[in-house]
Amino acid sequence: MDTTALRSALGRFATGVTIVSCVDARGERVGLTANSFQSLSLSPPLVLWSLRRISPSLAAFQQARHFAVNVLGEAQVDLSRRFATRRDAKFDEGLWAPGATGAPVLSGCAAVFECEAHSHQTAGDHELFIGRVLSMSEAPVPPLVFQGGHYHLLGEIL
Repeated sequence: MDTTALRSALGRFATGVTIVSCVDARGERVGLTANSFQSLSLSPPLVLWSLRRISPSLAAFQQARHFAVNVLGEAQVDLSRRFATRRDAKFDEGLWAPGATGAPVLSGCAAVFECEAHSHQTAGDHELFIGRVLSMSEAPVPPLVFQGGHYHLLGEIL
């Protein structure tokens, strides 16, 4: 299979944009941009996201007991770009606070899901992470959308 063509075709599907965060074994905050987030189950409340197995953050999320999925709003595109890099001090931008589980939670998001790690497993070149939602919040802000390799604003259909 031509992976470039596959990636292009998959990119036609519009997704939201998240920053998934946790605290590693040393007590350091870890976070990254992910658009592979989705609902898995309402009862019990489970969500799923995936991470490339070559990511330097993989071990932190495999060992974390909790994580937060911060669903970004349109105004947070710069944070999305920041957390998509390997730069240091990612958390120096944005209003971050420890959530109920200790995982970093970002203020101003469209939604936040604080999760207990339920399971993770390898699937191809990614690791799938399933979390049990322990608490959530939402705000009436438009979500950031990613499609075709670009960020988009969500508009109403009249």
